[in-house]
Amino acid sequence: MLPALALAAGLLASGAAAPGVAPVTQPGTLRVDLVHTGGRGLEVLAIDRVVVEPLAWPGNLARAIDETNTAAYRFEVREPGGRLLYSRGYSSILGEWLTTDEARDSHRSFQESLRFPRPPGPVRVAIQRRNAAQTFETIWESAVDPDGMFVERAPPPPQKLIPLEEHGAPPDKVDLLLIGDGYTAEECAAEFAGEARRLLDALFRHEPFRARRGDFNAWGLCPPSSQSGVARPSTGVQVRTPVGATYDAFGSERYVLTFENRALRDVAAWAPYEFVTILVNNETYGGGGIFNTFSTVAAKSDWADYLFVHEFGHHFAGLADEYYTSPVAYSPVQTVVEPWEPNVTALLDPGALKWRSLVSAGTPIPTPWPKEAFEERQRDFQARRKLIREQRRPEAEMTALFREEQAHATQLLGTATHAAHVGAFQGANYDARAYYRPQADCVMFTRDEVPFCRVCRAALERVIDLYAGPAARE
Repeated sequence: MLPALALAAGLLASGAAAPGVAPVTQPGTLRVDLVHTGGRGLEVLAIDRVVVEPLAWPGNLARAIDETNTAAYRFEVREPGGRLLYSRGYSSILGEWLTTDEARDSHRSFQESLRFPRPPGPVRVAIQRRNAAQTFETIWESAVDPDGMFVERAPPPPQKLIPLEEHGAPPDKVDLLLIGDGYTAEECAAEFAGEARRLLDALFRHEPFRARRGDFNAWGLCPPSSQSGVARPSTGVQVRTPVGATYDAFGSERYVLTFENRALRDVAAWAPYEFVTILVNNETYGGGGIFNTFSTVAAKSDWADYLFVHEFGHHFAGLADEYYTSPVAYSPVQTVVEPWEPNVTALLDPGALKWRSLVSAGTPIPTPWPKEAFEERQRDFQARRKLIREQRRPEAEMTALFREEQAHATQLLGTATHAAHVGAFQGANYDARAYYRPQADCVMFTRDEVPFCRVCRAALERVIDLYAGPAARE
């Protein structure tokens, strides 16, 4: 394992690399920071800045094109003649906000970034979004010159890199970065690395991550905060932290995001990474995950292990939430279309079920499950949960409620007739009727100590293959 500062000190914007980290043939890393504005009748993108990051490109150049067809948005980088150099699907904070009630009558702007191998000359960068027919159409395009006069080449303030788990050179692995937020300097030194490794162990207890652990590297950064903890506006807590993580995103008390993308990316630039999770120094249940953008987890929550894995599923593979009884910030669906997420379906055409190859012969579609009994108990749980938050009662009471809920769901779902079968189980994606999930239970559905369902595992495998390659499978 490398000394903590070896990689940060050894990599330059030119693409040079420290021994054992990345070959010197790797190009640099170019980042386009954007402002994404939208709301009633409007969606606009504009370049905020173009940045040459301080480290070499961490990805494998042979796997530069994303053919998974997963995501709400996709960006492409092309040479002037049209040859495709790089592409990736992703989801955006703006895209999520557009599904809230607030977006119906107002406009907001959010920051986001596109990262790709530094090209040798000018390129065209285009962003595509799914239209009503769920096909991609271009909504923004711009020329980008990596040698332009106003490209930022001065590195941001350096960060101390912590190698958490290393299995090979970054281009040959999936590189996962864990960033601490709301940790003081003392907490960074005494607590962060231990909490990061504990959460990694939780992730690698789940398939397919357990079998593919050797296909990952994990790195840590912990920029010290002036005070402990992060913002939680619903309780009057206002804190400025290095990467800006905050509870109450979009008015949802448990939803943790950062809206300070520039700050996040400047910190993250000191690690080789494809995926980044923010470890929030807080014990209150919370987290979030946006596909190919970032995920968050309250690292000191009693449910941190589950939250880390669940939210990473969103970030890593675009997995949808399969639950539908918990309160969320999003508006009810008005027009039902087939979702792009791999683990939910509108079942508009049962014969074309997207995961039909995993359905056993004889399994009915839709697939029966004890839905009414589940929903009856959920109404009670959700009412009690709301009361705990409204009265600002101790977090231990919320944990006890979740334990009770977990025990009921484990017994009810685990003994259902089709518990072990892949099918189409009504209730998913925040809707009790419009959408269906692949199995009765899954990490993306409940807090039970259950694995990812077979459909989710297949989606996660595809992303590992995209970055580490199928040949790396053990």
